[in-house]
Amino acid sequence: MSDDFPRRPFAEGQSPTFEEAVKPNNTSATSSFSKTPVSPYLNYDSRYLHQAQPEFIFPEGANKQRGRFELAFSQIGTSVMIGGGIGGLAGIYNGFKVTKALEQKGKVRRTQLINHIMKQGSGTANTLGTLTVLYSACGVLLQFFRGEDDHINTVIAGSATGLLYKSTAGLRTCAFGGAIGLGISSLYCLYLIAQENSSNSSPKYL
Repeated sequence: MSDDFPRRPFAEGQSPTFEEAVKPNNTSATSSFSKTPVSPYLNYDSRYLHQAQPEFIFPEGANKQRGRFELAFSQIGTSVMIGGGIGGLAGIYNGFKVTKALEQKGKVRRTQLINHIMKQGSGTANTLGTLTVLYSACGVLLQFFRGEDDHINTVIAGSATGLLYKSTAGLRTCAFGGAIGLGISSLYCLYLIAQENSSNSSPKYL
Protein backbone atom coordinates (compact mmCIF):
# COMPACT_ATOMS: atom_id res chain seq x y z
CA MET A 1 0.00 0.00 0.00
CA SER A 2 1.46 3.36 -0.96
CA ASP A 3 2.18 6.09 1.56
CA ASP A 4 -0.25 8.52 -0.05
CA PHE A 5 -3.28 6.21 0.51
CA PRO A 6 -4.57 8.12 3.58
CA ARG A 7 -4.39 11.33 1.55
CA ARG A 8 -6.53 10.01 -1.32
CA PRO A 9 -10.03 11.47 -1.68
CA PHE A 10 -13.02 9.34 -0.86
CA ALA A 11 -14.99 10.49 -3.89
CA GLU A 12 -14.23 9.01 -7.28
CA GLY A 13 -11.92 10.98 -9.44
CA GLN A 14 -9.67 13.81 -8.42
CA SER A 15 -11.18 16.15 -5.86
CA PRO A 16 -11.15 19.84 -6.70
CA THR A 17 -8.95 22.26 -4.84
CA PHE A 18 -10.33 24.69 -2.32
CA GLU A 19 -10.32 27.53 -4.86
CA GLU A 20 -12.23 25.39 -7.35
CA ALA A 21 -14.68 24.32 -4.68
CA VAL A 22 -15.63 27.83 -3.62
CA LYS A 23 -15.63 29.17 -7.18
CA PRO A 24 -19.24 29.97 -8.22
CA ASN A 25 -20.69 27.99 -11.10
CA ASN A 26 -23.58 29.27 -13.17
CA THR A 27 -24.64 25.94 -14.62
CA SER A 28 -27.99 24.53 -13.54
CA ALA A 29 -26.52 21.14 -12.68
CA THR A 30 -24.28 22.52 -9.91
CA SER A 31 -26.38 25.48 -8.81
CA SER A 32 -27.76 23.48 -5.90
CA PHE A 33 -24.23 22.92 -4.53
CA SER A 34 -23.53 26.62 -4.04
CA LYS A 35 -25.31 26.75 -0.68
CA THR A 36 -23.39 23.80 0.77
CA PRO A 37 -20.41 24.76 2.93
CA VAL A 38 -17.04 23.42 1.82
CA SER A 39 -14.55 22.38 4.45
CA PRO A 40 -10.89 23.15 3.61
CA TYR A 41 -9.75 20.64 6.25
CA LEU A 42 -11.19 17.57 4.52
CA ASN A 43 -9.61 15.80 1.60
CA TYR A 44 -12.83 15.72 -0.44
CA ASP A 45 -15.47 18.15 -1.54
CA SER A 46 -18.45 17.99 0.81
CA ARG A 47 -20.71 19.24 -1.96
CA TYR A 48 -20.68 15.75 -3.41
CA LEU A 49 -22.52 14.49 -0.35
CA HIS A 50 -26.21 14.28 -1.21
CA GLN A 51 -28.21 16.10 1.43
CA ALA A 52 -31.67 15.23 0.08
CA GLN A 53 -31.76 11.70 1.43
CA PRO A 54 -34.64 10.35 3.61
CA GLU A 55 -34.24 11.19 7.25
CA PHE A 56 -35.41 7.75 8.37
CA ILE A 57 -35.13 4.33 6.75
CA PHE A 58 -38.30 2.24 6.82
CA PRO A 59 -38.56 -1.47 6.04
CA GLU A 60 -40.16 -2.34 2.75
CA GLY A 61 -43.95 -2.24 3.06
CA ALA A 62 -43.93 -0.52 6.47
CA ASN A 63 -46.02 2.55 7.19
CA LYS A 64 -44.29 5.87 7.72
CA GLN A 65 -46.54 6.71 10.65
CA ARG A 66 -47.71 4.91 13.75
CA GLY A 67 -50.89 2.90 13.52
CA ARG A 68 -53.93 3.00 15.77
CA PHE A 69 -52.57 0.30 18.07
CA GLU A 70 -49.34 2.21 18.72
CA LEU A 71 -51.24 5.46 19.30
CA ALA A 72 -53.83 3.86 21.58
CA PHE A 73 -51.59 3.72 24.66
CA SER A 74 -50.61 7.38 24.56
CA GLN A 75 -54.19 8.42 23.82
CA ILE A 76 -55.60 6.48 26.75
CA GLY A 77 -53.01 7.86 29.16
CA THR A 78 -53.48 11.42 27.92
CA SER A 79 -57.27 11.14 28.24
CA VAL A 80 -57.01 9.89 31.82
CA MET A 81 -54.68 12.73 32.81
CA ILE A 82 -56.82 15.36 31.09
CA GLY A 83 -59.93 13.95 32.74
CA GLY A 84 -58.25 13.99 36.13
CA GLY A 85 -57.20 17.61 35.65
CA ILE A 86 -60.62 18.78 34.51
CA GLY A 87 -62.37 16.83 37.27
CA GLY A 88 -59.95 18.17 39.86
CA LEU A 89 -60.62 21.76 38.84
CA ALA A 90 -64.36 21.13 38.96
CA GLY A 91 -63.93 19.52 42.39
CA ILE A 92 -62.09 22.58 43.67
CA TYR A 93 -64.89 24.86 42.47
CA ASN A 94 -67.67 22.70 43.92
CA GLY A 95 -65.72 22.17 47.13
CA PHE A 96 -65.31 25.88 47.77
CA LYS A 97 -68.95 26.42 46.90
CA VAL A 98 -70.23 23.73 49.27
CA THR A 99 -67.92 24.59 52.18
CA LYS A 100 -68.79 28.26 51.87
CA ALA A 101 -72.50 27.49 51.92
CA LEU A 102 -72.06 25.27 54.99
CA GLU A 103 -69.69 27.81 56.61
CA GLN A 104 -67.06 25.16 57.20
CA LYS A 105 -63.56 26.22 58.23
CA GLY A 106 -60.21 24.78 59.18
CA LYS A 107 -59.56 21.05 58.91
CA VAL A 108 -63.17 20.25 58.08
CA ARG A 109 -63.11 22.54 55.06
CA ARG A 110 -59.76 21.17 53.89
CA THR A 111 -61.02 17.60 54.17
CA GLN A 112 -64.15 18.40 52.19
CA LEU A 113 -62.08 20.08 49.46
CA ILE A 114 -59.84 17.02 49.14
CA ASN A 115 -62.86 14.74 48.98
CA HIS A 116 -64.47 16.79 46.19
CA ILE A 117 -61.21 16.92 44.21
CA MET A 118 -60.55 13.19 44.49
CA LYS A 119 -64.14 12.18 43.77
CA GLN A 120 -64.72 14.35 40.72
CA GLY A 121 -61.19 13.95 39.42
CA SER A 122 -61.30 10.17 39.49
CA GLY A 123 -64.82 10.10 38.04
CA THR A 124 -63.97 12.32 35.07
CA ALA A 125 -60.69 10.48 34.47
CA ASN A 126 -62.50 7.12 34.41
CA THR A 127 -65.12 8.47 32.01
CA LEU A 128 -62.64 9.84 29.48
CA GLY A 129 -60.40 6.81 29.86
CA THR A 130 -63.28 4.43 29.19
CA LEU A 131 -64.36 6.37 26.11
CA THR A 132 -60.82 6.35 24.75
CA VAL A 133 -60.42 2.61 25.38
CA LEU A 134 -63.65 1.87 23.51
CA TYR A 135 -62.70 4.15 20.62
CA SER A 136 -59.17 2.76 20.34
CA ALA A 137 -60.39 -0.85 20.48
CA CYS A 138 -62.97 -0.23 17.76
CA GLY A 139 -60.41 1.55 15.59
CA VAL A 140 -57.81 -1.20 15.97
CA LEU A 141 -60.35 -3.92 15.14
CA LEU A 142 -61.60 -2.03 12.08
CA GLN A 143 -58.06 -1.51 10.83
CA PHE A 144 -57.30 -5.20 11.34
CA PHE A 145 -60.39 -6.53 9.54
CA ARG A 146 -60.55 -3.92 6.77
CA GLY A 147 -56.79 -3.76 6.19
CA GLU A 148 -56.97 0.03 5.80
CA ASP A 149 -56.73 3.06 8.05
CA ASP A 150 -58.89 5.87 6.74
CA HIS A 151 -61.69 8.25 7.69
CA ILE A 152 -64.26 5.46 7.51
CA ASN A 153 -62.63 3.74 10.48
CA THR A 154 -62.70 6.99 12.43
CA VAL A 155 -66.41 7.60 11.82
CA ILE A 156 -67.43 4.00 12.55
CA ALA A 157 -65.25 3.84 15.68
CA GLY A 158 -66.69 7.11 16.99
CA SER A 159 -70.27 5.97 16.40
CA ALA A 160 -69.63 2.56 17.97
CA THR A 161 -68.05 4.21 21.01
CA GLY A 162 -71.17 6.28 21.67
CA LEU A 163 -73.42 3.27 21.17
CA LEU A 164 -71.42 1.01 23.48
CA TYR A 165 -70.95 3.59 26.21
CA LYS A 166 -74.70 4.23 26.48
CA SER A 167 -75.80 0.69 25.65
CA THR A 168 -77.03 -0.02 29.20
CA ALA A 169 -79.16 3.13 29.47
CA GLY A 170 -81.91 2.14 27.05
CA LEU A 171 -82.42 2.15 23.29
CA ARG A 172 -83.15 5.84 22.99
CA THR A 173 -80.17 6.92 25.07
CA CYS A 174 -77.97 4.45 23.20
CA ALA A 175 -79.01 5.94 19.85
CA PHE A 176 -78.41 9.45 21.22
CA GLY A 177 -74.89 8.47 22.30
CA GLY A 178 -74.18 6.96 18.88
CA ALA A 179 -75.39 10.17 17.21
CA ILE A 180 -73.04 12.24 19.38
CA GLY A 181 -70.13 9.95 18.52
CA LEU A 182 -71.01 10.13 14.85
CA GLY A 183 -71.14 13.92 14.92
CA ILE A 184 -67.84 14.36 16.77
CA SER A 185 -65.99 11.87 14.57
CA SER A 186 -67.44 13.42 11.39
CA LEU A 187 -66.33 16.90 12.44
CA TYR A 188 -62.87 15.55 13.20
CA CYS A 189 -62.66 13.89 9.77
CA LEU A 190 -63.71 17.13 8.08
CA TYR A 191 -60.95 18.91 9.98
CA LEU A 192 -58.40 16.31 8.85
CA ILE A 193 -59.55 16.63 5.23
CA ALA A 194 -59.22 20.41 5.39
CA GLN A 195 -55.72 20.12 6.87
CA GLU A 196 -54.75 17.56 4.23
CA ASN A 197 -55.94 19.78 1.37
CA SER A 198 -54.19 22.86 2.74
CA SER A 199 -50.81 21.25 3.45
CA ASN A 200 -50.86 18.40 0.87
CA SER A 201 -49.51 16.01 3.49
CA SER A 202 -50.62 12.57 4.56
CA PRO A 203 -53.26 12.65 7.33
CA LYS A 204 -52.65 11.19 10.77
CA TYR A 205 -55.65 9.24 11.95
CA LEU A 206 -56.45 8.88 15.63
